[in-house]
Amino acid sequence: MYPGVKEVKPLAEYKLLLRFENDEEKIFDMNPFLNKGIFKDLKDVEIFNKVHVSFDTIEWVNGADLCPELLYRDSQVA
Repeated sequence: MYPGVKEVKPLAEYKLLLRFENDEEKIFDMNPFLNKGIFKDLKDVEIFNKVHVSFDTIEWVNGADLCPELLYRDSQVA
């Protein structure tokens, strides 16, 4: 089981700084997702920057979200 997301901070170049329940900090690159479905909306930096923690993962105001397992597995150590 993967730890859930505790904090999220949007960074430049469509990256996210994530802090997980185990206090690890990692950086997740959203660029590979920005041409797919609902994630296309996130190219608008104002929408991208409105990311927030929702339960144990992250979500945007347009309803886009990602599972915490993906975020943890595919992030790079900060």
